[in-house]
Amino acid sequence: MANAINIKSIDKPGVLRKVTDFLAQKNINIVYTHMYGDTTGNAHIYMEFDEVGSLDDVINEINKFPEIIGIDQSPSMDQVWGKRIIIIGGGAQVSQVALGAITEADRHNIRGERISVDTIPLAGEQKLAEAVRAVGGLSRVGVLVLAGSLMGGSIVDAIDEIKDNYGVKVISLNMVGSVRDHADLVVTDPVQAGVMAVMTVASTAKFDIDRVNETL
Repeated sequence: MANAINIKSIDKPGVLRKVTDFLAQKNINIVYTHMYGDTTGNAHIYMEFDEVGSLDDVINEINKFPEIIGIDQSPSMDQVWGKRIIIIGGGAQVSQVALGAITEADRHNIRGERISVDTIPLAGEQKLAEAVRAVGGLSRVGVLVLAGSLMGGSIVDAIDEIKDNYGVKVISLNMVGSVRDHADLVVTDPVQAGVMAVMTVASTAKFDIDRVNETL
């Protein structure tokens, strides 16, 4: 299980490098990080790294840096948000897929899972292709659901990229266009597509998207 910390610091160049250099000297492997600036002019760094002998010692040492305002231990993103389902496409279809995904995720989360659902309604080939390609830059994504009535062109290239490079499974609604030929699974009913997306990533479900696809 990964350790996680939240760091609040002065917003200035070199803070992230100083922290990562310190962790590297301690032979601590960083597995995930992101940072952002808040409205007060401070910077925030969230980090996950492999287990260490004493997390308290690491926190105390980093807290001595003059640029650091505060630092706290945090549960990891996996512990809080869990596995992710991303739904992209037309508003009407996205909402129905989300209905199925959220309902099914709730059923599994009650039993101890952590599965979260993210959505964005978009129109236009370029915007859709950019969004699909950006999924590769997100952590913990298990399944992408493409929900629309017509998708093809450059969206297909983006699908192939995230499947080949990041191992993301892709479910498509049964729509017009070439996207269906590149998805791992094509589902006609949007609510059922959301259910199957969650079942694909859930440890508390027995569902193999590749095996289902082979039987179609």
